[in-house]
Amino acid sequence: MSVRKLLPESIAGLEIERMEFPPGAAMAGIPHTPGTREYLTCERGQIELSAGGSTWTLTAGDVVVFRGDQKHGYRNPGSSPTIAYSVVAFAPVAV
Repeated sequence: MSVRKLLPESIAGLEIERMEFPPGAAMAGIPHTPGTREYLTCERGQIELSAGGSTWTLTAGDVVVFRGDQKHGYRNPGSSPTIAYSVVAFAPVAV
């Protein structure tokens, strides 16, 4: 599987990545700071997201938002490659 930054420069408070999963591939996500929201969208194929004891299966065009500060993971349960995008919106830092 491969993960790469979508943009050539960073945007404060956001992380945007393109993920490619061959059939059957899986990846554990790293819990982010408390209050972080993560958005996952599927462009091609299907991707299974497990987070907080729940599981969602997304197909092309689907989007799900979940708490990114909990244990989570991704998996391609299908028989063809999957392309998905992750947008992590970090919680604002209190000053």
